[in-house]
Amino acid sequence: MTDSPLRELAEPDDGERLELARSMMAFAEAAYPIFRSLTGDGVRATLELIREIVPSLQIHEVPTGEPVLDWTVPREWNVREAWLEGPDGRRLVDVADHTLHLLGYSVPFDGTVSRAELEDHLYSLPDRPELIPYRTSYYAERWGFCLADSLRRELPDGQYRVHIDTRLEAGHLTYGEAVLPGRSDEEILISAHCCHPSLANDNLSGLAVVSRLASRLATLSPAQRRYTVRFVFVPGTIGAIVWLARNRDRVARIRHGLVASNLGDTGGFHYKRSRGGTLAGGGWPVDRAVERAARSLGFDLEVSDFVPFGYDERQYGSPGFDLPVGSLSRSPWGQYPEYHTSADDLSVLDGERLVDSLRLYLAVCAELEDSPCLLNLHPHAEPQLGRRGLYGSLGGDERGRERELAMLWVLNLADGRRSVDEIVRRSGLEPDVFDAVVDALLEAELVDWV
Repeated sequence: MTDSPLRELAEPDDGERLELARSMMAFAEAAYPIFRSLTGDGVRATLELIREIVPSLQIHEVPTGEPVLDWTVPREWNVREAWLEGPDGRRLVDVADHTLHLLGYSVPFDGTVSRAELEDHLYSLPDRPELIPYRTSYYAERWGFCLADSLRRELPDGQYRVHIDTRLEAGHLTYGEAVLPGRSDEEILISAHCCHPSLANDNLSGLAVVSRLASRLATLSPAQRRYTVRFVFVPGTIGAIVWLARNRDRVARIRHGLVASNLGDTGGFHYKRSRGGTLAGGGWPVDRAVERAARSLGFDLEVSDFVPFGYDERQYGSPGFDLPVGSLSRSPWGQYPEYHTSADDLSVLDGERLVDSLRLYLAVCAELEDSPCLLNLHPHAEPQLGRRGLYGSLGGDERGRERELAMLWVLNLADGRRSVDEIVRRSGLEPDVFDAVVDALLEAELVDWV
């Protein structure tokens, strides 16, 4: 296989690096104050920012109440204002100051409560008393505020005025999708979540990198890309479930996939293998491609096996779908100190780190393009080769038997997960034996590229 033109995109010159770093940081700065959640106008506003970078982005609206697998699309949630006033009338907490101050999906409430009553509606971090935690109550109705524990400990007895002006009503769940056609309708899926408010690394870094990835890939013509690449920007968990429910007829085309998050901090790269790759041992092609791509760029990479927790790789990799989707990040979820707190602000992001994350994603796509896998189209027992003129017909010299063995290795290992190079290595035979073998099997329509 020849080198994919994607490899050049993964090596921007100094001027391009500066512009990419600037543009991704500018996106994060514009999106940071937007009040995002599972649903609502904040998601729409964020997707519109992405559409400025990816003009082909299609925005989908899924109505409240629509069944999606074992779930139901929730009511839409929007925030007008929310604040807490102390006994002296001083405003202590205001969502206008920080979006994390309001419990995600808080129901409306307007009234006066005692300090003791208020306590059940406050959330803080005693071990990090100056930070505001990120907390949500998506599927249980409650109201509440998140605040620094140092402030919480100083709240005096007395009556507190609570004003939470939110709308929780029939509406829509919104997600974005962009498709870049390739020579094949087989797909690479790239997914990022777009639901967290004011969390720079655990939300905006993934959106920034994936939107720029789509933008750079769009500079190539469809003829220059082997695979069709599908980008989805979805609210976490429920958004991926919605997409899967509405695309069950399409998922068989997905040959490789990555979930993008936590890509702007100073941690090294981390890759969580796909479910199927972990259980089968050795990984799916995407699992191996990530490791090869990191080596090609000189990046250190920590690799872990799949666990059914984390981001949306667990939805794409659920047993009924079992899509070959891994999670490529820097610091994994929960493993950097700012995670899910007000400390995950724009200062956590580094433009150069975002650029290197983008380069790694481009290099992974290039590895996948350069190492397509073979699939046996007649996998139920060995196909009859003699009547196709294949057995004993690939040359009459002393290497004929070796070619026949190579053909049997290809048919046995062409399971859609292995490239020719991997089959060659497993066989132990000389690589040049396989060129004619693969061509003959393709011509006989016994195998095909995937």
